[in-house]
Amino acid sequence: MARFGWKVSGTKVRLALLGSLLALLAFAQDAPPIRVNVQLVRILATVKDQSGALVGTLNKENFTIRDNGVEQSVAVFERQTDQPLSVAIMIDNSGSTAKDLKYETDSVIRFLHAILREGNPEDSVGLYSFNWEVVKQNTFTRNQTAIERSLRTLRGEAGTSLYDAILLASRDIQDRPGRKVLVIVTDGGDTTSHTDFQRAVEAAQIADTVIYPVLVVPIINPAGRNTGGENALATFALRTGGRVFQPSLGAAMDKAFDEILRDLRTQYLLAFYPHDVPLTKERFHALDVATSDPVLQVKARSGYYGEALPATSVGPSGSVALTPSDESVRTPRKPATTKKGTP
Repeated sequence: MARFGWKVSGTKVRLALLGSLLALLAFAQDAPPIRVNVQLVRILATVKDQSGALVGTLNKENFTIRDNGVEQSVAVFERQTDQPLSVAIMIDNSGSTAKDLKYETDSVIRFLHAILREGNPEDSVGLYSFNWEVVKQNTFTRNQTAIERSLRTLRGEAGTSLYDAILLASRDIQDRPGRKVLVIVTDGGDTTSHTDFQRAVEAAQIADTVIYPVLVVPIINPAGRNTGGENALATFALRTGGRVFQPSLGAAMDKAFDEILRDLRTQYLLAFYPHDVPLTKERFHALDVATSDPVLQVKARSGYYGEALPATSVGPSGSVALTPSDESVRTPRKPATTKKGTP
């Protein structure tokens, strides 16, 4: 009898629990959804003193971050981060680069070896070339021989699809773990892209990548230079936290790559969860990163794409929906020469 009584009692308990769960589910379906912003905004920053020397000894409390003017709490902090590094090396092989291409690729190869010789064993490099079309020569890899082989086969031809190249590389690198960098070796501005400057810079900022343009100016006289293109490259660097180099060929270009590598080895990783941020109609949030010492100069991304007022449509992760014009970047305008799956 006692055993039978326990069974009845246990059944009653289970029925009571089941009823409570059903009631909770019904309440949850009727209750309005609660929105919680859990987006972690990452910022890669470099800091220099008045003489231009890199400063790598700051602590979390030395930094302040403002999102649309409102100070945020630093949730993640790493000094001289050892997170894996993905570097997209982008080579302009338009017609105007033909005579200098060999010297440029020689410097790029030395840079490639330096990246993969030091740092995190998970660091990797991808290679893109761009003229009238964008070609992904090598997917992200540590195979230096394969990348060097691709570099040696490049030839100068036709126009410059710089914005298309930035858009494509940014989307390729967006979901890779760790730190992401685009190094662009070019001699001028865009001439043949499908996309425009704004869409390209937006793709780079959504991908959380830092852009370092290496601008090899073929003409010294300002009257013959593409100053508009040079200004666009400077803006790409400013908005993503990188900087522009304007070296000559040879030793000066090697020095530029050395400085990029030092920047990458002396970065700070800062991250925060946005709170109490005033929203606007624009998805773009302005960021201001500073240190407690006003003398120090901080280079970091100028903003990110996040929440906006309801009138603006935002994807679940701040992503931009692809349009036919975006997709055309991935389709060459002549018979396909893209090397798919090259290690």
